[in-house]
Amino acid sequence: MSRNKLYTIILIACSSGFIYLFYNLLYSESGQYSVCMIKNVTGFPCPSCGTTRAVQLLFKGNFIDSLVMNPFGIIVSSTMLFLPFWIVFDLLLKKQTFYTFYYKMEFVLKQKKIAIPLIILVITNWIWNINKGL
Repeated sequence: MSRNKLYTIILIACSSGFIYLFYNLLYSESGQYSVCMIKNVTGFPCPSCGTTRAVQLLFKGNFIDSLVMNPFGIIVSSTMLFLPFWIVFDLLLKKQTFYTFYYKMEFVLKQKKIAIPLIILVITNWIWNINKGL
């Protein structure tokens, strides 16, 4: 994948995330519906269920509540805030520091000694979401 294509995809994803987040903050009735296809079909939450609510709580300053709702919210929030600036920095200075980082991280995350613990963390979060009744 080219640098420009990767940057475009990430910027669109972050922009979409902000639009969805602000829509939910301004117009949504909290907890009245679920956009999670897994939860809607099976009745069980997916590992990322509650992430939007966790991001909303974090943006409202409720760090602990956000962490309890879904720890992925902290990761998503950090990513949504940090990556657009990094990409704009690269584009303005005609560099590819994020592009290089992305491919190095992709290589690192494919290693079994890294991938397996991360998969276990995702499964653990999934079990926790089910037990919390999200």
